[in-house]
Amino acid sequence: MAELATPPPLLSVDEYLELEQGSSIKHEYIEGALYALAGSTDRHNRIAGNIFAALWQVLDGTPCRVYISDMRVQIGKVFYYPDVMVACEEPDTDNPIYRRDPCLLVEVTSRGTASIDRREKLLVYRQIPSVRAYLIVDQDARRVERHFRDDDGVWQRADLVNDGA
Repeated sequence: MAELATPPPLLSVDEYLELEQGSSIKHEYIEGALYALAGSTDRHNRIAGNIFAALWQVLDGTPCRVYISDMRVQIGKVFYYPDVMVACEEPDTDNPIYRRDPCLLVEVTSRGTASIDRREKLLVYRQIPSVRAYLIVDQDARRVERHFRDDDGVWQRADLVNDGA
C-alpha cells in the first residue's frame, strides 16, 4: 500500500522571514505554507522593467517609492512578491524587507501564474486598505486588466487592449 506524503510543517511568519533571508529561491508565504517562485522569462522581465522605469520617472520627486520584484507585500499572514509595487507612505524602518501599505500593485502574468494573479491575488490585494489599483499585465498579449477602487471605495474593472492596429 502506498504511503501518503507528509506535508511540510507550517512556518510562523518569523520563521518564514528568517528562512527567506538565507534562501537563493524566493518563496511566497500563505498562512504558514511556502510556495517557491519559478524564474521568469526575458519577456516577463522586460515588461516588468519597463513598467518600473515608467513609474519611477513619473513619480520622481514625489514621496512615492517604486519597487520591483524583490520587495514583498504583507497582508496578514500572507507575503507575496508583486512584480512592481508603489507605496507612498514612509517605509516601516522595523521591516525594511516588506511593505504593508502599497497603493499600486502590478503582476505580469505567465502561463503558470495567470489564474493565481486573477483570482487569489486579486481577492487578497483588494483587502489592503491603501491599494487604489491592481494591474494584471498579460505578457503574451497587449492586454492589461485594471482593477481599481473608485472614489466611493467600490472596486471596478477596466480592460486596456491594444490589438496592434
